[in-house]
Amino acid sequence: DQSSQIVDAALGEARRRDFRPIIALVLDAGGYAKAMKREDGAGLLHYDIAMGKAWGAVAMGSASRVQGERMEQRPGVVAAIAAASGGRFMPIPGGVLIRSADGELIGAVGVSGELSDNDEICAVAGIVAAGLIADTGQAI
Repeated sequence: DQSSQIVDAALGEARRRDFRPIIALVLDAGGYAKAMKREDGAGLLHYDIAMGKAWGAVAMGSASRVQGERMEQRPGVVAAIAAASGGRFMPIPGGVLIRSADGELIGAVGVSGELSDNDEICAVAGIVAAGLIADTGQAI
């Protein structure tokens, strides 16, 4: 139920802000899909991008924004991780970890379709709407 709440609220946030059509998906802590919705008009590649953001967040244990910032000066590491993950690693904003009230990692949300910063806004809104903690790796 919470996974469905997350994707619905993420899409709702995109509509409230008049963003372009997005895809939002939720993965559990093992990297398996729990829920996904795609708005009409969202581009074909946005599913794979959203999946890569969420999958990379779960796999690396940090939000996709943080990964990108850490690896800005390390293109070889990015290439190696991308190869090792079969291309399922997207170190750009929009992949946000989901934590329980006690801080346990329970999954991640990936959003794609808008500017990456806006994708992250929608992911956070979805997580918060479900009563969970959004971990972007930044102080809130």
